[in-house]
Amino acid sequence: YPLRRQRQMCIRDSLFFMKTKLISIVSLLIISTAAFSQEVLTLDSTTVKQKHQLSELTWLTELWTGEGLGGTCDEVWMPQMDNTMQGIFRYSKDGKVVFTEYMVIEQLDSNISLKLKHFSKDLTPWEEKDKWITFELIKIEGTTAYFNGLTYSRKEYELTIKLNLHSGDKKWVEEFTFKKTEL
Repeated sequence: YPLRRQRQMCIRDSLFFMKTKLISIVSLLIISTAAFSQEVLTLDSTTVKQKHQLSELTWLTELWTGEGLGGTCDEVWMPQMDNTMQGIFRYSKDGKVVFTEYMVIEQLDSNISLKLKHFSKDLTPWEEKDKWITFELIKIEGTTAYFNGLTYSRKEYELTIKLNLHSGDKKWVEEFTFKKTEL
């Protein structure tokens, strides 16, 4: 009987260890999934947009240089004027400009949105004259701004932009990493 009891205890301990390990792994997966889904927020019927002031985005005002989309990217944001901040984005590959974007973050009443238009190297617009791609602000947490489908996050001299993209049925988050740069 002692050997049998010892074997039962060993099996019980092994099952307890496996169960504990499985619970830990599942918990980590849930936490990491929740954290990942918070990187880029999207507006839906359950999303509550917070009220903010454009002045809360002054941390964005800089010249930033980095990488994204497999090439080199530059982005500059000018200080707020007349309830707007203007910005320009440039994407190049192999030392050649591929496209640029003209961007505006504007505050109308208590709503803030980022609007942009794409332009080819020769300034041919991609969007129709009266059309903009618009990202509504959901919330700001310190130096992280969550727009619908787009997140800007600054940590000291680094800026990360995460953008929801899709092509056909494929969806992904494109990440741009920038460093503060002097003109």
